[in-house]
Amino acid sequence: MLDIILKKLSTSYNSIQKDPWADEILALWVPIAAYWIYSMLFHFLMMAEIPYFEQYRIHTPEDSDKRNRVTVKRVLAMVTLQQFIQVVLGSLVLHPITPQMMTTQQEQSLGRLVSYSLKLVSTFTSSNYDRQLTLALDIANALYWIVIPGIQFFAAMIIMDTHQYFLHRLFHLNKFLYKHFHSHHHRLYVPYAFGALYNHPVEGFLLDSLGATLAFELTRMTPRMSMIFFTFSTLKTVDDHCGYYLPWNPFQFLFGNNVKYHDIHHQAWGIKTNFSQPFFTFWDKLLGTEMTNNTRPSKSTKTN
Repeated sequence: MLDIILKKLSTSYNSIQKDPWADEILALWVPIAAYWIYSMLFHFLMMAEIPYFEQYRIHTPEDSDKRNRVTVKRVLAMVTLQQFIQVVLGSLVLHPITPQMMTTQQEQSLGRLVSYSLKLVSTFTSSNYDRQLTLALDIANALYWIVIPGIQFFAAMIIMDTHQYFLHRLFHLNKFLYKHFHSHHHRLYVPYAFGALYNHPVEGFLLDSLGATLAFELTRMTPRMSMIFFTFSTLKTVDDHCGYYLPWNPFQFLFGNNVKYHDIHHQAWGIKTNFSQPFFTFWDKLLGTEMTNNTRPSKSTKTN
């Protein structure tokens, strides 16, 4: 078994040496680069304390220094470790594909879609063959380049949300798992962007790395689509911990599961709610674990 793993890692390493811009290699390092670049943007905002952005800041700088129970240095080290684990796991899952193989796969897939589309068009239209073939080609291209990737992307979001909700909730409800693993992440009572992936390595592997792998494998998306999906989910996760509720931020006004929603989960009074992450809130709604600012307990309730 170890020989097989080492062989796959060696193959991926050789692929990186040959072409770091190949789709399957981009899927490994682009999400990591996006994590640090996007986090640095919010770190700059926090350090600069620009008045316009400070009005949207959820917690004060003093609150962050007083309440957080882990140093920034420790956070950065643990995030780097988790990302290393992600690269290793990704190297095992993402297999190098040559341009010739990719072209062949595209031609075969498009050929099948054209065949199915032509049968459908000929059934419902009486136009000549050339017109039917042109229409079938248009339908096949739309399916291949837009519809199918869109379905895969949305399905991957649902799979990742489902995986993370139930595992995240388990890490809270089980005292052993919370004490030894998930409590690490909750040392950040005042979240910030760099801390989005601050977890115990075991939790990071089970919650994030394994969840992304399941979404990739079950949807059968291409390496290029996986790169887009992993980068999007990484940016969304960073944004959920950024500390700024920006009304014009698309991650925040398009998704109910945003920085304000997740910040409730990081507070002592909301820690047993809002388990959903990173995209939707439907599991919280269905299973009664949702809390919003309108339903949060009052100060008198919290002190009783």
